Amino acid sequence: MSVTVSIDLGYEFEVKASAKDVFDVLSDVPTSASFFPKVNKLVDLGDNVYRWEMEKVGTSQVNIQTIYASKYVSNRAKGTVVWTPVKGEGNALVSGSWNITDNKKSTHVVLKIDGEVTVGLPALMKMIVVPVVEGEFEKLVDKYIANLIKKFGGEA
Repeated sequence: MSVTVSIDLGYEFEVKASAKDVFDVLSDVPTSASFFPKVNKLVDLGDNVYRWEMEKVGTSQVNIQTIYASKYVSNRAKGTVVWTPVKGEGNALVSGSWNITDNKKSTHVVLKIDGEVTVGLPALMKMIVVPVVEGEFEKLVDKYIANLIKKFGGEA
């Protein structure tokens, strides 16, 4: 038995760094991932495909580990980094995008993340598991954004 949790997050922020610097960090998956909390391992599967293996969260009796792979496509001219899920890797499917806009004195950044995490727990636990997984994912992304804003010299 398993429970599937849907993730749908969107963020917008403005940083002091140049669009070039922001794109250089966000389009380089290992560099970008280094700012994401609780990444246990990032595995380069080749062809711009990376498998994310997150740290386990929960207790020793009941814990959840999210593992997924995504294929990344960067376009400097458009200021975009887009990722799509790779099926058959782990227990989640995650897609998303970065949109980076040069505002001359600052850089506008938009992040969208969509995903489904499947957790191997009885359906009876759905009412408990769904808010925990959603909340944990949101906390991790909030910290990721905060880490990136710090890297880019703060908010503009």
